[in-house]
Amino acid sequence: MSLEFLVASGIGVLTSAGIYLLLRPRTFDVVLGLAFLSYAINLFLFSMGGLELGRPPFFDAGAPGYTDPVPQSLVLTAIVISFAMTALLLVLSLRTYLEAGTDHVDGEADPKKRAP
Repeated sequence: MSLEFLVASGIGVLTSAGIYLLLRPRTFDVVLGLAFLSYAINLFLFSMGGLELGRPPFFDAGAPGYTDPVPQSLVLTAIVISFAMTALLLVLSLRTYLEAGTDHVDGEADPKKRAP
């Protein structure tokens, strides 16, 4: 198998898992789905720089070439932003759960658990 196929498969699995979790009715699932989507985007941005094995991310006189360092710096920035976004969403979902008493996205109680 080629490296490109493995990376593309990883991006596809993370994206599909993220979209599936975004459509769930619980807030923790939505936060986890957003985290998976941000991981997929980070992997996609990283692969945009070219998947070259054994090449440095900077110019070296002894190396035959170098990979593009811009996507690597974008991924590092995106990791920090997605970590902060995930932490904020977790705090907001915890606060919503404490205020509303339920962790459903729409704020209503689970219809299966309602008393008749």
